[in-house]
Amino acid sequence: MTGPDPVSLWHRLADTSVLLDGFHALKHAVRFGADVPVAVAVDRGAALALAEELAPDVRDTLDALLTQVPESVYASLVPRPHPTAVAALAVRPSRAAHLERLAHTPRTAPVVVLDHPRNLGNAGAVIRLAAGFGATGVVTTGTLDPWHPTVVRAGAGLHFATAVERLTVAELPPGPVFALDPEGDDIRGVKLPDDAVLAFGSERSGLSPELRARAGHLVALPMRPQVSSYNLATSVAMTLYHWSLGRA
Repeated sequence: MTGPDPVSLWHRLADTSVLLDGFHALKHAVRFGADVPVAVAVDRGAALALAEELAPDVRDTLDALLTQVPESVYASLVPRPHPTAVAALAVRPSRAAHLERLAHTPRTAPVVVLDHPRNLGNAGAVIRLAAGFGATGVVTTGTLDPWHPTVVRAGAGLHFATAVERLTVAELPPGPVFALDPEGDDIRGVKLPDDAVLAFGSERSGLSPELRARAGHLVALPMRPQVSSYNLATSVAMTLYHWSLGRA
C-alpha cells in the first residue's frame, strides 16, 4: 500500500468512520460500494485466500486494500478482535442520500422501522435480514445508533446494501404503516404492499404510543398460546418473508 502509513491513517479517521469488524463485514461493504480508505489484516495471505474461496468478486479489490500488520497492532485498533483478524474503516454514507432513497416513490420494497430498539445485536441482525430481502431501508427511532460498531458487526457490513438511518416517528418515510402487534389481524390474511412501512416495537415494551397512532394497520404473527413473543429479528424475518410471498 502506498501513501500514508495505514496505522497513522487509521488513527486519523477512526473517530469519524464506520468500523468494519471482520472479513465478512469488509467483504459486504466492498461488494456494495463502500468507500474504504484503510484495511488491515494480521495474515494478509489468509485473508486473500478466504476471499478467493468465498468472495472471488472482491478478491482483487481486497488485494489492493489490505495491509498486513502485527497482531498487537491489530488488537490495538479494534475494541474486540474478530476471529478472522481483519478490520477496516469505511466512510459513512450520506444521510441526505439515504433520506432521499427512503422518501422516493414508488417504492419496490418495504421500509423496516425498529421502534425504540434496545439490543445492538438484534438491530444488526435485522439490518442483515433487510439487506437479504432487498428492503428499501431500515429506520430506527429512539436513542440507539444504528451505525454503532456492534450493530455493524452484527449486520456483517450489510449496512451498505440498504439505507440505514435514525429518524423520529414524524420523519418516517411515506407509505402505509403496518405495525406488528399481538392484537392485530392475522398477517396470513393480509397482503403487504411494496411501499409498506413495517414497524416493530421493542420486545420488552412493544410499540410506542407515537408509532401506534401513526399505524394504519395492526397485524399479528401466528403464535402458540402462552408464548410471550418472538425475537425481534425473527419477527422481521417472518414479516418480510410474508411480504415476499405476496409480491406480484
